[in-house]
Amino acid sequence: MRITCPICGERGVAEFVYGGDATIERPPLDAPAEDWQRAIYARENPRGSHAEYWQHAHGCRAWLRVERDTATHAIASVALVGRRAGEGGQ
Repeated sequence: MRITCPICGERGVAEFVYGGDATIERPPLDAPAEDWQRAIYARENPRGSHAEYWQHAHGCRAWLRVERDTATHAIASVALVGRRAGEGGQ
């Protein structure tokens, strides 16, 4: 699988680290452990189009929101998230 980083361009998936499901609402940091357990472990395992967070850990270190088909690994879109989102890439 290859991911096109908006800053660095197309790279192999080995440069990235999976950061989790981008569709769930995460609880506040001071929430009870049970709320965190539900958010992290008690969730669906979707087949088809899905939004995920990935970090370009072995590159620019930017966080990305990737729309990916979990059955085919085809990537529909990639966008910067967090404070780098306004940079717009290359």
